[in-house]
Amino acid sequence: MDARFTDEQDEIRRTLRDLLDKRCGPQELRAAVDTPAGHDRALWTALAGHLGLPGLALPEACGGAGGTVTELALACEETGRALAPTPLLATAVLAAPLLLALGTGAQRAGLLPRIASGGLTAALAVPGPALATALALTGHDRRGQWAGGGRAGGVQARRAEGGWQVYGQVDQMLDGHSAELLLVAAHTGGFARSRVLLFLVRGDAPGLTRARQTALDATRPQGWVQLRDTPAELLGDEAADALAALARLGDTAAACLAAEAVGAAARVLERTVEYVGQREQFGRPVGSFQAVKHRLADAYVQVQAARSAAYYAAWAAAAPAPGAETAGALALAQALEALRRAAAEGVQLHGGIGFTWEHEAHLYFKRAAGDELLFGPVHRLRARAADAAHVFEEAGT
Repeated sequence: MDARFTDEQDEIRRTLRDLLDKRCGPQELRAAVDTPAGHDRALWTALAGHLGLPGLALPEACGGAGGTVTELALACEETGRALAPTPLLATAVLAAPLLLALGTGAQRAGLLPRIASGGLTAALAVPGPALATALALTGHDRRGQWAGGGRAGGVQARRAEGGWQVYGQVDQMLDGHSAELLLVAAHTGGFARSRVLLFLVRGDAPGLTRARQTALDATRPQGWVQLRDTPAELLGDEAADALAALARLGDTAAACLAAEAVGAAARVLERTVEYVGQREQFGRPVGSFQAVKHRLADAYVQVQAARSAAYYAAWAAAAPAPGAETAGALALAQALEALRRAAAEGVQLHGGIGFTWEHEAHLYFKRAAGDELLFGPVHRLRARAADAAHVFEEAGT
């Protein structure tokens, strides 16, 4: 493994950081999350049109840059650093790889170039609070019962004249209120022979009702979606193994989420170090006290270790190797812990101002808590990785 980044990868990081520093400061961030979509459409156009972010990991034949998960993870690290509310996670990390893996030739040709150019946003709809299970991060349900189990609830799909229809509700969906294309995981075939398939639903399809939800982390907007006999198109064909594709997607998603959390953790730690160097108490900077130095040093070591784990997970997802199948979940667990630690230290060491709504410290703390609710908790990520690696199995069993 060559741990060095290429000149092109370093340029992606530098250019993206410069753009976000100019276009996604604290005031711009708050203005963006208060819009109905929850993100700045002009910023997304710049990220897509000028930097090609949505197409970083898509093949050139599909209009992308032909990069790998590593480039996408580096981009996520920078957007995480700024807490930039963009459709990058929902569109490029969760939806686009499924379209590439399962879509027919016509579907890939019709949708992926539009995603790569930023002209189409997409989102993955998984019923209930089961996104981490669907991605095989905190468990692996081989029957897909998280999608409703074939009984009432969840989302069901049935054949209709001229195609398919889906019926059900998704209560917690990243960018579900604003995405122009929904990838809906639904049960079909009745209870005895039920299986999970993925369906494409247009954002303006009849029978579709949706709205933005109030979320703990406003920088990661979520929506709820109701489907009432909504026309849908099967993604790929009926022979496609949607559950396996979702499980494979988990490695990519975990690496990108880990990198994103590392970026956020590094930024809030930088701001805290800067602040304690300026704030004085008893006639000297707070940062000169040994207890404060120790706390920040411990947080720094944790962030750096999480960064190494995230980079390795991205490399492993881009070039799978034996034994690397648990890298994503472990990196995500370590990164979420590092972000939670750095954000908590940031709130406390900023003193009274760290608890106020006007300061940005609470946004990083909410990102840490919100991500753990969506993709964790940490102990389940580690338990799933241990099970996958057969850590606790006795020899010969």
